Amino acid sequence: MSDMKRRKLLVCGGTGFIGRNLCEYFAKDAAYDVYATCRQNLADVPHKTPSVEYLQAELTNRDDVYRVVQGMDVVVQSAATTSGAKDIVNSPYIHVTDNVIMNALLFRASHEAGVGHVVFLSCTVMYQEQQEPVKEEDFNGELHEKYFASGWTKVYHEKMCEFYSQIGSTKYTVLRHSNIYGPHDKFDLERSHVFGATMTKVLTATDGKIMVWGDGTDERDFLYVDDLIDFIHLALEKQNVAFELLNLGLGKSVSVRDLVHKMIQFSGMDLKAEFDLTKPSIGFKLDLNIDKAKSRYGWTPNTSLDGGIQKTLRWYRENLLGESIPT
Repeated sequence: MSDMKRRKLLVCGGTGFIGRNLCEYFAKDAAYDVYATCRQNLADVPHKTPSVEYLQAELTNRDDVYRVVQGMDVVVQSAATTSGAKDIVNSPYIHVTDNVIMNALLFRASHEAGVGHVVFLSCTVMYQEQQEPVKEEDFNGELHEKYFASGWTKVYHEKMCEFYSQIGSTKYTVLRHSNIYGPHDKFDLERSHVFGATMTKVLTATDGKIMVWGDGTDERDFLYVDDLIDFIHLALEKQNVAFELLNLGLGKSVSVRDLVHKMIQFSGMDLKAEFDLTKPSIGFKLDLNIDKAKSRYGWTPNTSLDGGIQKTLRWYRENLLGESIPT
């Protein structure tokens, strides 16, 4: 493909978990020239993806945002202020201010710059528990009390995407994805979600046991990061409407207790899991209905939870622990 036809794709949050995986994926695609935003000085960016051009930007700064979106054909918004259960319970305001400012600026700048397609990574915090897998239209304005701040913030962002899709030429894809995991995830105990934190506890245990926050009965849908990115690629190629909102997940949930036991099993370590009932826990079960993504785009997740755990364990051991694992 000639350079004239290559699309310019901007990954916002290019040094984060999903952003790094997006950069690695699209850098291999001859249809795209890939750019990525980072907050730190360019000389300080660790693990740069070859052939990706990094742009230093503070995405809550208007001038920076307008500068980086100019000339882009695609913007994938994977930048966000994120945290684990501790902050959701104790400091819910963390999710509000920076994310609202950042996305308001990005959506407006993309509209004014004539960006062709914006992909916004939302989440599923707006959904309530129910017996059947949750469909996109099942959100009724009621939110779990612990997700009030982050939930309404995400809904606002989604509505802004829909608004801009109605007044301009930019397409918008909003993805209510489940818990994403895989290589480059956050694995520190303070900021990571349950998957990353649990894997770190398993692989760094020294006394034959690990301590898990809560009682382990929370249930989550976990989607391997490659499956998320496969869908983003499909949406960029196939979406023929101005605005699309879809659930993305594995389509079935697993309890935290079962997740922990699977990690211990596949790690090959002799560990006992203990559950600390004094620590924050959301107390929530969610199954996603992913029929819309399947029927409209022919997408289906290719990585089972067991397979994804094993892939991520291997990546962690090779890249974070420096182990040499035979193929």
